[in-house]
Amino acid sequence: MGIRINKKLEEIPPSGIRKFFDLISTRKDIISLGVGEPDFYTPWHIRESIIYSLEKGYTAYTSNWGIYELREAISSYYKKFGVSSSPDDVLITTGVSEGLDITIRGILNPGERVIIPEPCYVSYIPLVKLAYGNPVLVPTSEETGFKIHYEDIVNHSDPPSKAIILGYPSNPTGVTYSKKELEEVADAVIEKDMIVISDEIYAELTYDRRHVSIASLNGMSERVIILNGFSKAHAMTGLRIGYAIAPSDIMEAMLKIHQYCMLCAPVSAQMGAIEALKNGSKEVDKMRNEYNRRRKFFVNRLNDFLSCQMPEGAFYAFPSIRETGLSSESFSEKLLSYGVAVVPGTAFGKTGEGYIRCSYAVSMEKLKIAADRMEEFIGSIARERV
Repeated sequence: MGIRINKKLEEIPPSGIRKFFDLISTRKDIISLGVGEPDFYTPWHIRESIIYSLEKGYTAYTSNWGIYELREAISSYYKKFGVSSSPDDVLITTGVSEGLDITIRGILNPGERVIIPEPCYVSYIPLVKLAYGNPVLVPTSEETGFKIHYEDIVNHSDPPSKAIILGYPSNPTGVTYSKKELEEVADAVIEKDMIVISDEIYAELTYDRRHVSIASLNGMSERVIILNGFSKAHAMTGLRIGYAIAPSDIMEAMLKIHQYCMLCAPVSAQMGAIEALKNGSKEVDKMRNEYNRRRKFFVNRLNDFLSCQMPEGAFYAFPSIRETGLSSESFSEKLLSYGVAVVPGTAFGKTGEGYIRCSYAVSMEKLKIAADRMEEFIGSIARERV
């Protein structure tokens, strides 16, 4: 029997996050700081709208585009980030994951290059490879704030690159970009005639300044595909509802793939998303404020025994564990014996070596216990060296 599996998959390892958490799936004594998921329930009024939609019999397909009322609400919502669009520029997707997949497949031809700053979200590199594109990995560092700059883009655009994937606020580092920093990125993108895939799923979860969409900058609206959704800010992860805002030619390509591979996003989730945009801002503010409280506590606590920059957005801390002398994977495995699960930084690319990702989307009580256990573990490493 011949080869039955796509050879391209041989280049792609299993998700570093999922692989690691398979190890703890049966452990009840572990405090998990690994899953990037809100610990809040989906607000009741959103769940109620979904229940009511089912009671009313809304279980059929929607338009491939998604419900017009939702697309209209998203177009209006994004004005707060300085982006002008119409409902015809919006496609409802089955989570941001589908949006990213069909964006990459919609714009790439085999062999075309995509710049990806590292560390990066786990799906960026595999999805480019699955589209037979060429990921161009640009290392960032703690010293440069884990951000990509003008020179980085220009220096990695020979031969020419088709696109850059920019995820901010970032999973895993928690960094985000100011308007001035985005203008620097935009200058390089325009100079090199590139497309920006802007993953803005954590746009509502910034703490010290308001999110700026790179699509709002001069000369960028026709170069940017915005990806966003309802999983993080509205605690709707399992409902799998996202969206893309894109220029018409790119949207047409994305829609064509969406029609064949997904058809439409779940109608009940779309009804919940309409309610979230109409009446969900107070809950978003409440969750953001609580994440901010946890952020300050946990990162300050980490700095008692590790080195960790204060994240600017999302709900992740990315402390350095270099001083322990352990690799990221070894550190994470050994920490399990102290009852705490984190994600090795290498799950997010080679540049993540020497770091771990900790989610503070867990209760304050659990964060306090986890921090105490982590400090005890660090102390044990120090004692072994004596």
